[in-house]
Amino acid sequence: MSASIRPMRADDLPQVLAVERASFVQPWSEGLFLDELAHADTRTWLVADSEWGIVGFGGLMQNLTDGHILDLAVRPDSRGRGVGRALVSALIERAVELGIHRMTLEVRPSNGVAQRLYEEAGFVSVGRRRGYYEDSDEDAIIMWTGQLSSAEEVGTRERLARRARASLEAFSLEDPPEERLAEGDDLILAVETSCDETAAAVMRGGRELLSSVVASQVRFHARFGGVVPEIASRKHTEAIVAVVSEALDSAGIDLADLTALAVTQGPGLVGALVVGLAYAKGLALATGLPLVGVNHLEGHIFANVLADPDVAPPLVALVVSGGHTSLVHMPSWGVYRTLGSTIDDAAGEAFDKVAKMLGLGYPGGPVLSELAKKGDPKAIRFPRALINTADYDFSLSGLKTAVLTYIRHENAAGREVDAADVAASFQAAVIDVQVAKAVRAVRECGVRTFCLAGGVAANEALRDALTAAFGPLGVLVSVPPLTFCTDNAAMIAAAAHYRLRRGELIGLDAEALPNLALG
Repeated sequence: MSASIRPMRADDLPQVLAVERASFVQPWSEGLFLDELAHADTRTWLVADSEWGIVGFGGLMQNLTDGHILDLAVRPDSRGRGVGRALVSALIERAVELGIHRMTLEVRPSNGVAQRLYEEAGFVSVGRRRGYYEDSDEDAIIMWTGQLSSAEEVGTRERLARRARASLEAFSLEDPPEERLAEGDDLILAVETSCDETAAAVMRGGRELLSSVVASQVRFHARFGGVVPEIASRKHTEAIVAVVSEALDSAGIDLADLTALAVTQGPGLVGALVVGLAYAKGLALATGLPLVGVNHLEGHIFANVLADPDVAPPLVALVVSGGHTSLVHMPSWGVYRTLGSTIDDAAGEAFDKVAKMLGLGYPGGPVLSELAKKGDPKAIRFPRALINTADYDFSLSGLKTAVLTYIRHENAAGREVDAADVAASFQAAVIDVQVAKAVRAVRECGVRTFCLAGGVAANEALRDALTAAFGPLGVLVSVPPLTFCTDNAAMIAAAAHYRLRRGELIGLDAEALPNLALG
């Protein structure tokens, strides 16, 4: 997969800042980068872009005939792959185009890798600046290229230009930046409050789950037949302190032992998200610990990683829950491409509403699935909406209406409705579409791993149907344990481990994002 060097844009800054924070003790702020981009007359900022996102960037400042490399960083999982060399080469080529005679930079004496990179590009050490780096009083080594365009250095200039062009031509990322999720010893406390479960978990190294506590609000919402946002927010506020304390006690650790904090930032109910995010930011402020924001849907996908160490991208995931139904292509860790999603009701929502039609109570999905085992899935031919379309979208509102119409028709005719047959036939209609689109997505994306995630992943019939469909294709099917299908903080901690190692942190000004998109 080829990668390209292109000018930096303002909308690149979230990824650029993640690379910056993962690379430097005192990273640049978003405001500094915005100010730099506003001075395009004297600044050149480039990014190394690929299918897996921005893997590096570099900046050049021009002062008449002098040029200075302001900043250069490469994403940790992409180092040693020629990204830095390509960026330096591109900056040199740009300097020659601008008529710059000499390029300069500073580098830490302790950063031998960077020194060798610059030496290969034609920079030489010419001195030191004492106590240049404020965070450690470390000296800076001053390096420059010499006179790029002076008459006596024409040969040097041509040599540097040839080397730059060769580096750019060779720059490619033939494999995803990571083949396996990096291990580590980080100790993360994660909080999840996206809907009606208040959850906290402590995890070490992205794999070792030390504790997981979930406080459910189901009995408070059951009387209303669904989640009431105002009640959910209030109950989160009442429960979160005790839930976090229990998670820490069960893990046998104190706040002082932690490496980082993690929290669900979205999507979800905005009031519920605000409670968890506010609590996590308060802990971060009090302890000084870094804070990682996690996408709730990303967490559901990472629930598979907890149970199956063989799960690794590239993969396709089907995320099915009360609020979401999406097919997602994950070519590498942290990179998501949503292939399709529901255009109306989510699968879990449709299960609950049909269960309510049959008088099964709330939450009705699990009860309906159990009832379906006693019925005939072929008894009633309900519609399979969008099953033959070329896209990967889902629609369940029409199916839900068809069930209601059938029940009303049977009642009007004086016939008793066989609830088990209705449940089995409805469930079969949902599963048929999901399996058909999942199989096509796996084939078209050319992956050998498929993950089922979300609350509806607990549905036994759906699990069995997917396993049967993918078995003959030689595709690994990963399904999380039942305890990790519904909302929990362990999956948030697992996803946060990856983001922490990439330096992808959020600040104390971060906001809850109820419509946060995956990726």
